[in-house]
Amino acid sequence: MKPTRITNEIRALRFAAGEMTQAELADRIGVTRQTVIAIEQGRYSPSLEVAFRIARVFEVGLEDVFRHPAEESM
Repeated sequence: MKPTRITNEIRALRFAAGEMTQAELADRIGVTRQTVIAIEQGRYSPSLEVAFRIARVFEVGLEDVFRHPAEESM
C-alpha cells in the first residue's frame, strides 16, 4: 500500500449515516474492515470501482467523499 495525498470524508459520512461502523461499510462495498481503515486514514487509495461504491453507499458524489490537495487551490 502506498501513501496518498488524497483526503476523504468517510469517517464524517459514516457518522452522519447513523454512526455506521467500518465493518458495516466494508460489508456494503465488498472489502475488508482493514481496507476501510486504511482508506479512511489516507494510507491507501481505493480503486475507482471501490471509490464509486463508497459514494453510492452514502448517496453522494465522488467529490463529496474524496479530495486531492491540488483541487483545493482551484
